[in-house]
Amino acid sequence: MHDFDEIRPYRDAELADVLARIIGDKEFLDLILERQFSWLPAYFLPLIRPVLKWHLKRLSHDLETVRDFQAHLSSRLKAILDETTTSYGFSGIENLQRDQAYVFMSNHRDIALDPALVILGLVESGRDSLRIAIGDNLLTKPFASDLMRINRSFIVKRSLSGRREKFAALKLLSRYIRHSICSDAVSIWIAQAEGRAKDGRDRTETALLKMLALSRCGEQSFGEAMRTLNIVPVSIAYEYDPCDGDKAAELFVGQQGDIYRKTAYEDLATIKKGFVGFKGRVHVNFGEPLVTEFETADHLASAIDRHIVSGYRLFPSHIVAWQWLNPDDDASALHALWPDEDWIRAHANLQRRLDQLPEEHRDIVLAGYAAPVIDQLAFAQR
Repeated sequence: MHDFDEIRPYRDAELADVLARIIGDKEFLDLILERQFSWLPAYFLPLIRPVLKWHLKRLSHDLETVRDFQAHLSSRLKAILDETTTSYGFSGIENLQRDQAYVFMSNHRDIALDPALVILGLVESGRDSLRIAIGDNLLTKPFASDLMRINRSFIVKRSLSGRREKFAALKLLSRYIRHSICSDAVSIWIAQAEGRAKDGRDRTETALLKMLALSRCGEQSFGEAMRTLNIVPVSIAYEYDPCDGDKAAELFVGQQGDIYRKTAYEDLATIKKGFVGFKGRVHVNFGEPLVTEFETADHLASAIDRHIVSGYRLFPSHIVAWQWLNPDDDASALHALWPDEDWIRAHANLQRRLDQLPEEHRDIVLAGYAAPVIDQLAFAQR
């Protein structure tokens, strides 16, 4: 359908041209070279650029379909996870029907790794991949947009300023997501809120749910429109966040009453750090599809929050952070979640991470790690 051409992922027939465009992008090539050979003077880049271009052409020579491209990325992802995690695992996938398309709505901690892990869990269990919602604020460079769209990403237009333009873009996005689920039978990943939860508090934005309802049919109720999208809450937990210090620095600027301003390639650097930084243990929990017809966006958001928070795997780093912030509270039930854990080592590991940060950022990082424990305990008491 041509209606969605401006936001949809690229198709197989477009792959060769897009790859050629990426490989021929001087800015893309120089970005790689500058990061891989930062010790070289800038005037050497034009000499090395043809070699990199040849290497990328050779790597992409056998990629004929988007599925081929994603298979290559999955193999690289598993290799990276083997190097940067103690372990990683998935749960709840057995509750999903193989022939059903879902809207996987997860908490959001890492720009690119979150959806990559959800895809890996599905593919490893013999299920199809999915389409990824990504904000155009991350696609400021043409090569970045191309790279994401050949990885089955579709564009969420967040940079529009006019009210009419914004509403039209939201309606188009809503229609595309419903078309993907109900007509193409292809699942979707979308974060529960715009931007990462830098403070560790996972909350669903009602505006997101209202956007999804814009494509409902005729007199269809909000609850019925949401039920037909087959929303599945997904909880993604990292024992250690490679970007915890960067998030704290950004939050600290806001706490001082200033506006944080990103540098030109900051998002790309953040994506790289998320992939190659040490994460400890990682777990992705797929919740059960929400089949209840919720009357309002507030009711549905609360249900999604409850499922995401309860499905979140609390790691020792979270428990230790909570203990430090709540020294008088009993942590025995939390310790029982990890009966074989060396808690002295767990304390030392988190302390070592904090020691590497500016002192004024440490409490922010600590609060971020403790937040899932606070939320899980609060939901358990309701």
